[in-house]
Amino acid sequence: MPIHEAIRLALAAVWNAKLRSLFTVLGIVVSVGFLVIVVAIIGGMNRYVTDNLTSALIGSNAFQVRRVPSSTALASDDELRAIYRRPLVSEADAEAVRAALPEALAVSYQSGWPTPVSKVSHRNRDLPDILIFGVSPEYQIVQDYRITAGAPLLQLDVSERRQVAVIGFEVADSLFGEPARAIGRPIRIAGRQFTVKGVIATKGRFLGQSFDSFVLLPISTFEAIYGRRQTTTVSIKLTDARDIPKAMHRAEEAMRVAHRLRPGTPNDFSVDKADGLVAFWAQLTQVIFTVIPAVVGIGIVVGGIVIMNIMLMSVTERTREIGLRLALGARRRDIRRQFLFESVVLSIVGGIIGVAAGWLLVATVATYSPLPAVVTGWSVATALLLGAGTGILFGVYPAARAAQLDPITALRQE
Repeated sequence: MPIHEAIRLALAAVWNAKLRSLFTVLGIVVSVGFLVIVVAIIGGMNRYVTDNLTSALIGSNAFQVRRVPSSTALASDDELRAIYRRPLVSEADAEAVRAALPEALAVSYQSGWPTPVSKVSHRNRDLPDILIFGVSPEYQIVQDYRITAGAPLLQLDVSERRQVAVIGFEVADSLFGEPARAIGRPIRIAGRQFTVKGVIATKGRFLGQSFDSFVLLPISTFEAIYGRRQTTTVSIKLTDARDIPKAMHRAEEAMRVAHRLRPGTPNDFSVDKADGLVAFWAQLTQVIFTVIPAVVGIGIVVGGIVIMNIMLMSVTERTREIGLRLALGARRRDIRRQFLFESVVLSIVGGIIGVAAGWLLVATVATYSPLPAVVTGWSVATALLLGAGTGILFGVYPAARAAQLDPITALRQE
């Protein structure tokens, strides 16, 4: 039997039993759709994190010197205990790094975790749960903040502990209606009055989290109110990202000298690049990707077993047809090929339906969320290959069973 004839008969058999065929391949549809959707969404999230998170949280062309690494989620208990025994990063450390990197665009010193959250008020308007940061003026350069109204914090604000604040766009919009109206107006934070000096242009949102809902205070004023934080941080911004590796090495040397660490002694601080958070996210997605094959594999095996059982039932139902074909001269390999192709066609149809369903859901996610989720060619190819492979693997036994029927016995079958 020619291959095209076997495919035609397989398609006819699937078409003549559409409902049964659909339920037969349901497991493959779900598994293939799940694979396409998860790969597309994770790929979109990776792209979104790369494009938005680093610039929003740390700033471009920047790195940080911290007491605690930007990510400790994968650290062991012993490592965590050692990390939290480290000394605080101080303003003197910032000066040591600044001296080691005179070419840096900015070296800032800012408060870290735990970040205070406070109610910010103006007259009868209150905003709850606003993040309050204490910073040196250079922090605004490191973060690529653009002042949309008013003026930025200055070194004089820090040295004189002035009661001034630079606020995020969302805070200004909620309290004053428009940024320009906020300048020179009083706000209350933690029971104290501050004068709004500037408003920062909007930076947008990330996964529903706003980057415009915060207040910046001079670091000296901040520490007078809230005290020293456990993870004060030094941030360094360079002109060119290609200079970051060498600059990190020099900053590390300066910190080791400032902390009087002997050769061979481990660092009691961390130096993190801006893409450290992206690397951490990649680790998390890698964990997810290790789970996906297991979930898809279970679905494929279940779908394959269903296909095999249905094909065995089909062989039983079509025993007389098989006997007639054998009596009219069909070879056993023709029968085997026919039933094997039916199984493969069922699996490929299931794969196509799964890819289409996954594509539709991914398009919905991309339309109604900020994630740039896109179906990748390799996930589609993998899904279709899984479908075809399942048909071949689980269709061999029913096809062999059909080919082994005795034509005389088969013709007697009612």
